[in-house]
Amino acid sequence: MRILAVTAEMFPFVKTGGLADAAGALPEALARQGADVRTLLPLYRRLTPLIRGKEPCLSATVLEQPVSVYSVVSDGQQLLLLEAANLFDRDGHPYGTKGEPFSDNDLRFAVLSKVAAEIAVGTIDGWKPDLVHAHDWHAALTCVYLAEATPQVPSVLTLHNLSFQGQYPLERAGVLGLPPHLCTVDCLEYYGDMSFLKGGLTTASAVTTVSPTYAREILTPEMGMGMQGVLAKRRENLRGIVNGVDQDVWNPATDPYILANFTAATATRRSLNKYALLQALGLAPTQGPVFGVVSRLTWQKGIDLLPHVVPLIIERKGRLIIHGEGDTTLEDSLQALAKRYPELVCAHIGYDERLAHMIQAGSDFIIQPSRFEPCGLTQLYALRYGALPIVSRTGGLAETIIDANDAAIEAGVATGFQFEPANTDDLRAALDRAIDAYNDRELFRRLQGQAMQANFSWDKSAAQYMALFESLVGNSTRKKNAVADIRPETFAKIIADRRQAGTPGSPTG
Repeated sequence: MRILAVTAEMFPFVKTGGLADAAGALPEALARQGADVRTLLPLYRRLTPLIRGKEPCLSATVLEQPVSVYSVVSDGQQLLLLEAANLFDRDGHPYGTKGEPFSDNDLRFAVLSKVAAEIAVGTIDGWKPDLVHAHDWHAALTCVYLAEATPQVPSVLTLHNLSFQGQYPLERAGVLGLPPHLCTVDCLEYYGDMSFLKGGLTTASAVTTVSPTYAREILTPEMGMGMQGVLAKRRENLRGIVNGVDQDVWNPATDPYILANFTAATATRRSLNKYALLQALGLAPTQGPVFGVVSRLTWQKGIDLLPHVVPLIIERKGRLIIHGEGDTTLEDSLQALAKRYPELVCAHIGYDERLAHMIQAGSDFIIQPSRFEPCGLTQLYALRYGALPIVSRTGGLAETIIDANDAAIEAGVATGFQFEPANTDDLRAALDRAIDAYNDRELFRRLQGQAMQANFSWDKSAAQYMALFESLVGNSTRKKNAVADIRPETFAKIIADRRQAGTPGSPTG
């Protein structure tokens, strides 16, 4: 099966969060299932060396923008890099600069989606996809453009986070090549504006989210982000498939970013990584636990709860390391906290892949206090590295972590600690339970071993995606191709034989 993936970010080429990790790992897992996956990705400024000396496989004008597409293989990935210098050859974040989105993001990602739709119908010589897999709002218009295209190509839209919806003034529709009949409440129109995501939800052949729990949650007013009505209409075509872990990138036994490699059998070597982490960040050594946070620093992620639990962590001889970027107000409050407790709390603003790996390998616990979480990957990395996750009971966090309550401990299946989301008292209670477990060295080693045995490889998830893709491409395509391969005289003989035999389904049957 030939699959065109469409995304705004992809590890290791450009990353701001979990979308990049998923978009980077899934194609490799699908390839192991026998798929031919090529990913359309914007050619951001930092990626221009990848096309040096190459000729484009497609050049055109799309939405009045000159574009070229280059077919490139890099880091084992088959890429289709979209060059549109006016839109993507810029400094800063993929979506903006200095905390502000680019004013033309609607055009930027409409061009990405329009080019994807053009590729889908066969504009690249020698390769035409059977199906398009679009990720999040940035690529959602691909499904809208395809709904108007001929021939029809099935599309799947995956929601990594429903709270980002690509909402823009409706009067921009003409610039984006969206005809009036699509700008209605049945497709793009959303409270007087247009929403790229809504358009994708209404036109995609199927919609997936990154965990079954989140697929159920987004049908409710509390978690539907205003889209619950739209999603309810697509309920029969909505399903959740849990994300996986790239087990080559996130492997404590071979990780080049950490001081001491280890396995479940040699987990005592983690203490070397713990010491190195504290030393690298200027924190005082401790026999107590180290708590790590690797996250976007936003309200959704519950980061505003952290200052309320710092006194408890300090009182129980712990250390807190926060790494990420996001809302300026939250960044400032965390940096103020680190200045107040310079040897006990670290707030590292920004994103550094090496530090993210060091925190997983050197922390005793990873805290994820999200108010909602479609899937979450940080807790899956934590399991693999033996850093016990402390997570809110929502979405994929609830699905992937087994709370260390008495029954789960007795059964030998506990892998972390859960608490009610956005509840400071519950978070404190979970931290208390975690520290008590840490101080029981035998229990803590047992929990670490159970966490490291958890298997969240991409292979199971990829098999579920492939089953969905096969159902959409369907037998009709295979039958059509099979008939097309039969020579005309052979086909005539089959019909004549059936007519003579009176076979049911033949012209005489």
